[in-house]
Amino acid sequence: MITISESATDQIRTMLAAEEIPNMFLRLSVKAGGCSGFSYGMGFDDNQSAEDKVMDFHGLKVVVDSDSNKYLDGVQIDFKDSGMGGGFTIENPNAVASCGCGQSFKARDEEGLVEKCDDKVEV
Repeated sequence: MITISESATDQIRTMLAAEEIPNMFLRLSVKAGGCSGFSYGMGFDDNQSAEDKVMDFHGLKVVVDSDSNKYLDGVQIDFKDSGMGGGFTIENPNAVASCGCGQSFKARDEEGLVEKCDDKVEV
């Protein structure tokens, strides 16, 4: 199960409103790449497939493709605003290692090690 904080959903809704495109939602994904093997993807989309998992967080529609879903189970997404800026944070209990930049990760799966991340991501 994915968890997205109310502060993160508020920030995402503000960003979505600026897009001014009806029926857009947040798509979360995991893609091969990054210095540790996998990286998180967060972006706006308006195209949904039958295989997508659809969730609602504080009134925000979030969609995850079936391949990414297993890597995102247990993920907690938050938005932290600080004096030096701010950004989205991703905490992933499945991550066994992350890169120095915090945008890619390694995770243990059924067959051994694959890569995962748990830090700041920009939308």
